[in-house]
Amino acid sequence: MKLIIGLGNPGIKYQQTRHNVGFMVLDQYANDLKQTFKYDSKFNAEVFMGNIYQEKVMFLKPSTYMNLSGEAIIKIMKYYDIEIEDIIVFVDDINLDTGRLRLRAFGGHGGHNGLKNIIGLCHTNEFKRVRIGVSNNSNMALDHYVLSQFGKQEMIDIAIAIEKSKDIINQFIKGVPFTDIMTAFNTQT
Repeated sequence: MKLIIGLGNPGIKYQQTRHNVGFMVLDQYANDLKQTFKYDSKFNAEVFMGNIYQEKVMFLKPSTYMNLSGEAIIKIMKYYDIEIEDIIVFVDDINLDTGRLRLRAFGGHGGHNGLKNIIGLCHTNEFKRVRIGVSNNSNMALDHYVLSQFGKQEMIDIAIAIEKSKDIINQFIKGVPFTDIMTAFNTQT
């Protein structure tokens, strides 16, 4: 089973904010499949499961708030016996221009508390992640910035990044080697 994870914060007030770009990717993917996420209290997350390209796939949006994302992820991994190599995480990155993608098969948290929590609870940094650029604004406190809405032009860039992210999900589900996926999407401008 593959586990596709989008990081963000639950609730209407956080929708369409920079920190929720991971949720935005999964919401669009689900919408295209005419699927809806349902809250599952045993995982403290919104989930849906499907068979895509003859592969069983679980989609997960932790409801734990960003900084505790690993709590929901570790629960679902243990429950379904999902291996770390079968997960991919979509997350915002303030160190990348808005809409820019950076794929990694492993790595540090880069100061991102959601990734830091996942690494700590999974006891490894060797999981696939897609960082989606949300830029940064040095004139605004970081916590306020990541919880702010995208501007009109930024939403165009994010929409393109979401489309690319959906392609990444499809290739990941199909079993395309992640090095090939990284080569294809890390070199795009």
